[in-house]
Amino acid sequence: MNSKITYFLWMLVFSTSFYAQKDDSEITDEPFEIKTFTSSRIICGHSVETLPARTMDFRIEHRFGDMFGTNGGAQNMFGFDNLADIRIALEYGITKDLMVGFGRAKGTASPYRSLLDGFVKYRILRQGKQSPISLSGIAGSSFTYMTASSDIAQVSHFPKVSHRFAYFTQLNAARHFGERVSMALMPTFVHSNYVASNDQNDLFALGAAMRLKLTGRFALIAEYYHAFASNGFRPNDIYKQSMAIALEWYTFGHSFTINITNAQGIGETQFIPYTTSDWLKGQFRLGFCVGRKFAFEN
Repeated sequence: MNSKITYFLWMLVFSTSFYAQKDDSEITDEPFEIKTFTSSRIICGHSVETLPARTMDFRIEHRFGDMFGTNGGAQNMFGFDNLADIRIALEYGITKDLMVGFGRAKGTASPYRSLLDGFVKYRILRQGKQSPISLSGIAGSSFTYMTASSDIAQVSHFPKVSHRFAYFTQLNAARHFGERVSMALMPTFVHSNYVASNDQNDLFALGAAMRLKLTGRFALIAEYYHAFASNGFRPNDIYKQSMAIALEWYTFGHSFTINITNAQGIGETQFIPYTTSDWLKGQFRLGFCVGRKFAFEN
């Protein structure tokens, strides 16, 4: 992405905070305070949380290149010279339990680029006296409008428009333990309409995550997704499991996450089936996510 555009987006996100922030004594009155996770995302994937009603979240997600390995190191400034993916999105809370989102991602070099995505999330249960867990259901899809390859052997050949679509659905369950620990399980089903000969259209994955609160503003997060492939498909020397760790900083309607992950793509239809980087070879990258929330008056 052009450096001037990136600079403008950063200024847009952070400049709004100078006019919208409140004193620390008012933090508990903020409509954005969430107990289980502080954002609608954990690291790569969704969390159980939804946005409050009439609240919009402007998000920028960015992934750099490999920090080490053959494509990393000092010559590439440990990945800062390269861009794996970037996503810009707007998400909106329709009610306290229902939210929607729409975004655009650059996409990784293989197999898809120029991605549009959308999702709907509904909060089924909230942890409390009536339920020991929080539970949400998420459904979403992505569409690539990249130029089709003339090589019919390539997955990006796209004989039909429908081949450009992929879908996911997820049941996200989480529980907050005491004052500091939150844990989540995320069984996820991904369907791609068009795949390579060594791949499969339907893929089930199980995600797990944990958040450890360090202070009132900082937390450590870990996330892992394991995709279960059918025998003879998705060879291990090509496809890897997505794993990420992150430091989260939350303040005044902002959520800021600095993460390290082997996932290249952004979004469930990308990082679950198409993570090909190997942690053991230094093929992990630095990334960040900035979210700025805006509440609309009734």
